[in-house]
Amino acid sequence: MRIPKRVAVIGAGTMGSQAMWRLVARGAEVIGYDRYAPGHDRGAAGGESRIFRAVHLGEPGYIPLLGLADRMWEELQAETGRSLRRRSGCLVMGETASPAMRLLLSASSTHRLDHEVLDRDELARRYPQHRLPDGHTAVLDREGAIIRPEASVQAAAARAEQLGARLHRYTPVREIVPAAGGGVHIITDQGTDHVDTAVVTAGPWINTLLPDLPRSVDVRRVVCSWHIPTRHDWFAGGAPPFVRATPHDCFGIPSPDGISVKLGLSFKYHAPVPEPERLDRTVRPEELGIFRELIGELMPDLNPDPIRMSAYMEGYTESGDPLVGHLPGEDDIIVMAGFSGSGFKLSPAMGEIAADLALDGTTEHPIDFLAPAGVAAA
Repeated sequence: MRIPKRVAVIGAGTMGSQAMWRLVARGAEVIGYDRYAPGHDRGAAGGESRIFRAVHLGEPGYIPLLGLADRMWEELQAETGRSLRRRSGCLVMGETASPAMRLLLSASSTHRLDHEVLDRDELARRYPQHRLPDGHTAVLDREGAIIRPEASVQAAAARAEQLGARLHRYTPVREIVPAAGGGVHIITDQGTDHVDTAVVTAGPWINTLLPDLPRSVDVRRVVCSWHIPTRHDWFAGGAPPFVRATPHDCFGIPSPDGISVKLGLSFKYHAPVPEPERLDRTVRPEELGIFRELIGELMPDLNPDPIRMSAYMEGYTESGDPLVGHLPGEDDIIVMAGFSGSGFKLSPAMGEIAADLALDGTTEHPIDFLAPAGVAAA
């Protein structure tokens, strides 16, 4: 009889909950740890909505990973019986001549993604909520969707527990120590566990747990705001989530309640977070300025005065690409960190890849470009 591999998952949030689900589904003995509990609002998974899109701004290597994520989202919903993702389409807008938009259009055609290019007049006709500046193009990603992040994290973690995983809630991991004879020691205030492999998905706390990462993760404070349209028909005819590329660098998601629109900004607007346990969660009036500018220029039918503003944390790398793979020099430690504001849509794919790496030592999915040391991940 084969003895199941014992795997620890450190952090049961966006990536960790999915990794727990896939690991236990594939026969591992799974022990999860979280300093809070799945679905908490202290990391990057808060705010009630995230965007799934098949088209990608940047590295085309993400496209097959997004295809895997698309399939795994459907599998998670089928297993849990929960509605976690709603197909809505997604608009991606940016300067037509910019490298990012040119690459997006080229990759979308090469990979035969279900998309449509809209010029300024067509966008105005079909989606009058938006203004498109001269020289800009809109792309409608028909596979786009709205994800419920908190519900997704809780659903994946609950499914993992149903399948036999054990999760230690409100249990911060203090140290992750490679064992001399192989495996890893997981040290908490309650004692020490020994496992064969550790999957570290600690979000904003990654630098504390793995201080020797070869590529740094910059933790930033992310502010989102929610605005009510001034026109009663703003949502009429469909109002998909959207991403605005350079120079605007923002996104928006109609709220699940159909009343407001959530807006968020890119990395350049986020303040550093020196200590994750001391995140400043108070949003001040002066932080509203950039939101008001964007609304006035691009979405004038939204009320610039928000009904809500909230602060969260996300980890960024210099390249914008996450760190996914074995920690260099440590075959028994796998890291997934620094998803740079773009990871939630990929999370079930990352759960499957974590299971590959922990149980098989390698994966057939194309993640070499995400390796923590910038080399092959397996």
